[in-house]
Amino acid sequence: MIYLDYSATTPVSYEVLDTVSKVSKEFVGNANSLHALGLKSANLLESATKQIADIFSINPNEIVYTSGATEANNMAIIGVAMANHRKGKHIIVSKLEHPSVYVICDYLKSIGFEISYVNNDENGLIDFDDLKNKIREDTILVSICMVNSEVGVRQPLKIIRQIIKKENIATIFHSDMTQAIGKVPVNFHDVDLASMSAHKIFGPKGIGFLYKSSMIKITPLIYGSGKSNELKPGTPPLPLIAALSKAIRLANNDLEKRERFVNLLNEKIVKFLEQYPNIKINKTKYSIPQILNISIMNIMPETFLHILDKYEIYVGTNTACSSGNISNSVMAIYNDSKRAKHTIRISLSYVTTTDEINKFLEVFKEEYEKISL
Repeated sequence: MIYLDYSATTPVSYEVLDTVSKVSKEFVGNANSLHALGLKSANLLESATKQIADIFSINPNEIVYTSGATEANNMAIIGVAMANHRKGKHIIVSKLEHPSVYVICDYLKSIGFEISYVNNDENGLIDFDDLKNKIREDTILVSICMVNSEVGVRQPLKIIRQIIKKENIATIFHSDMTQAIGKVPVNFHDVDLASMSAHKIFGPKGIGFLYKSSMIKITPLIYGSGKSNELKPGTPPLPLIAALSKAIRLANNDLEKRERFVNLLNEKIVKFLEQYPNIKINKTKYSIPQILNISIMNIMPETFLHILDKYEIYVGTNTACSSGNISNSVMAIYNDSKRAKHTIRISLSYVTTTDEINKFLEVFKEEYEKISL
């Protein structure tokens, strides 16, 4: 098997899986309980949370555990909207967001909020002047992902934050960092709110967190009992939380070294594909190497994806959560609907091997040239 869809999800690492197993067996108490077993679980919860907080230089009380980035995005965007609707109902998002953000925005539009979509330049970067012009007195939130999930464009969050706060210091800045964490260095202090998922960094599915600056107030979306966090009441999923902490620690080892290796793999694929005139490389100078988007202009992406399936080679089309047949991100950057309909996403990891890429390119050449005749 050659797996090249790491941006959709990653396999759980053995170390992380071992953590899930051990915590499930050895920490049976509810962390909200006051007896000895509960306190034992509460201590592990506190320790795991502190480890995450230390890695990202944030406070433990600024971490809100969720089922993943989609829930974190809902908690952040809807939570801000509900908490600040008396101050304004204007929200700004980019045209390069994960589909979950747009579904949330559609819901907010249906109950009276106004959504503006900030433009990007030909490299996929946010148009700073357009952002500046769109921020108003009633703009309560700007949401811009750090790394785009389809083309991999990395946004300069620090500069974006400076623009936002200069125009309206009360405007809250949220970023979906799901595709950034574990791939490139991140700084939560560039934003007020940030979302992530464990299953993108070799952790288990069903756990993630929302970073919420202690300076920011949002309205809870879920109500119930449980003292661990007012925004996410209930029994903390301790095995998943401990696994998330372990996955984050492992993911942040040797980031730069891993990125350099993945970049070599990326460049090898690009150099090979550039020989074919009907294949376009959807990559800008701001794309991270772990995400490589291409358009096979003379073949539908699903057709080629299923051809690769026969060889147990797995790539993606658009994002795993996209419901349409067009890449919004490719459309936003290249303004070419055919190019946007023919995309395949090859997503790499530091665990990808050179031999895997060589085999992938060998199969690609054989099958592409066969079907293109």
